[in-house]
Amino acid sequence: MEEVVIVGGGIAGLATAVALRRVGFKCLVLERAAELRAAGAAIGLFPNAFKALDSLGVTHKFLSIYRPMEKAYVVNVDSGVSQEVSFTSNASTPGEETQTRCVHRKALLEALAEELPPNTIRFSSKLASIKTEKLNNSSSLVYVLHLEDGSVIRTKVLIGCDGLYSVVAQWLGLSAPVKSGRSAVRGLAVFPEGHGFPYGPRQYLSNSKRAGFMPLNDKELYWFMTHRTIDGEHELARDPQRIQKEVIENLAKDFPEDYLNVVKHSDLSNLTIAPLNLRVPWDVFFGKTYSGTATVVGDAFHPMTPDMGQGGCMALEDAVVLARSIANKRDKVAEGIENYVKERRWRVTSVLTGAFFSGWVQQGGSGVLWRIVELFRDSLFYKIVFAKMHDSIDKFDCGVLPCVSKD
Repeated sequence: MEEVVIVGGGIAGLATAVALRRVGFKCLVLERAAELRAAGAAIGLFPNAFKALDSLGVTHKFLSIYRPMEKAYVVNVDSGVSQEVSFTSNASTPGEETQTRCVHRKALLEALAEELPPNTIRFSSKLASIKTEKLNNSSSLVYVLHLEDGSVIRTKVLIGCDGLYSVVAQWLGLSAPVKSGRSAVRGLAVFPEGHGFPYGPRQYLSNSKRAGFMPLNDKELYWFMTHRTIDGEHELARDPQRIQKEVIENLAKDFPEDYLNVVKHSDLSNLTIAPLNLRVPWDVFFGKTYSGTATVVGDAFHPMTPDMGQGGCMALEDAVVLARSIANKRDKVAEGIENYVKERRWRVTSVLTGAFFSGWVQQGGSGVLWRIVELFRDSLFYKIVFAKMHDSIDKFDCGVLPCVSKD
């Protein structure tokens, strides 16, 4: 019998385990992969994410390695017009420790994993099904987890951090995520002699496509491209060389040479292409996201498009709010979980909706309105709307954990 089982050892799962450990709960993390996952190459961490990482006690691990980013540059490839977007905000907590940074995804996972006792993470453990049974003939229920290797685990608290196609979310009754109609290519470019680009994102817009790159350090850059989903992507995803060729020769053929040169320097082991899916806002707000002492965190709760860079940041916030809510109701965990869901619904629904709107606008909308949307994007969106959206997101503080424990 486990006290808490967390399904999924990605950012959401490890952050939740660290948060719960710091308030005195013992967790077992079930991860289906054989080792820590590093899919996605890199992740942008905004001020709200660093406030969560500070509550988890790991902020210091990034400050001396990754430089803060203060400005981004957006270029319309078709018109040549360039705009500047600031990542600093009067509403955000001042100080270098909360400034936006782009970090290696694996570095974030490792920083979180280092905070957990040995054997907390059980690798190669894929959840197959969930059942419930009464605990010692009482009214209390325990969750019986059947794994694909035939083993069975019982737990008093179940937290699904198992991503887009979460088994826990499905068991709770949440509807499946829907396709956005867009896909994303993500990669890591390596320049052994140094890339020479200034710190800060560069983004390019053209013909319903959005692409860009941002430095991680002096030799590595994270790059991406979002576009309308194309035929044959499933087969394309199996061959990184074909993905690289597709970007260079087709998707980004009219983009600046700087961008194409970054793509040419890709580390093929980190190159991916995948559709962008999301859970519709009303399912996040009204859907069954908890039952008793079972709930979901991160993408299992609120998968969103990456257009505000907030997917991972929201998962970090979730972890802190969940642990805080449970710690405040230590003898009534079900009430703590209910409070967590109620607190997070407004926040994640608004960010999810904002991310979808941001992506739709940045890629020029669709249908008969596309010229109006492009005019709005190029004249007002980045200068006013985008900045205010980020300001509202960044200033959020998920709070501190009440009962810090090092046991």
